[in-house]
Amino acid sequence: MLTVKLNNGVEMPFIGLGVFRLDENGEVEKAVASAIKNGYRMIDTAYMYHNEAGVARGIQMSGVPRSEMFITSKIGNDQQGYESAKEAFYQTLKDLKTDYLDLYLIHWPLGKKTLETWKAMEELYEEGLIRAIGVSNFQIYHLKFLFSNCRIVPAVNQVEFHPFHWPAELYDFCREKGIQLAAWSPLMIGKAVKIPEIKKIARVYQKTPAQIILRWIHQKRVVIIPKSSSTNRIIENVSIFGFVLENEDMTKIEALNKNESLVDGRDRIIYLLEMLWKLKFNKTIYRLLFSAIYSRFTFGLKSKRA
Repeated sequence: MLTVKLNNGVEMPFIGLGVFRLDENGEVEKAVASAIKNGYRMIDTAYMYHNEAGVARGIQMSGVPRSEMFITSKIGNDQQGYESAKEAFYQTLKDLKTDYLDLYLIHWPLGKKTLETWKAMEELYEEGLIRAIGVSNFQIYHLKFLFSNCRIVPAVNQVEFHPFHWPAELYDFCREKGIQLAAWSPLMIGKAVKIPEIKKIARVYQKTPAQIILRWIHQKRVVIIPKSSSTNRIIENVSIFGFVLENEDMTKIEALNKNESLVDGRDRIIYLLEMLWKLKFNKTIYRLLFSAIYSRFTFGLKSKRA
């Protein structure tokens, strides 16, 4: 399995199995075991998915040693805070039946509570209980706010990334800061495979639309975590390393970007005020903040993703 080296030297697989909305007591266990059998070595879960224990059972079913796996989980919104973050982390270890995590993420930014959470995660990282720490759904202004209050730069930022929504400015910013982007919902909950331009490119390469999209994201050096409970789809999704998209086709897919998010905005007014107060007259931050607010009003509410 191909890997990327994070900013602390840890090797992270370029593709993993996402398990959002996969139920315990059968579905998630089978999906995880099937993925590992077919070459996956990274599983991406979260407290908010309510299936960490099922993921653990799936890994056990696979027979692959824990040391060969890369396990990612995320702290939930209602778990954030210094003490509560540590309690949540130890509960996640218990549910996943492991004594360490390879990657632990803050699921959504929550202002001051996120700073407290990050402090707890830094300490857990320094104790050797987490191999890498990172964030999820953080925009540039979230990251800059965190930078001004942290000792350790996040290793990963997991964000919505697909043909209709790939944040170019955030992409460039994270590359500049050494933060590895990871893509959730790369196939747009199945909608991306129906895009005519993608289907046309797929016919040229004799690949499926899903494989074209995942290969495009991979060639942009972004980690991908497609979700599936189907063994056939799991195999299809991982079979993207035997061909290369031409630059022309990469450009065609990039041109599909509409900045249309699948989720509603999670920014909090209090958080925005905190940033404005702390960062005072930084014109760049103001521009980004108002751009984000405008974007939320423009695109409206979309389907929610936990």
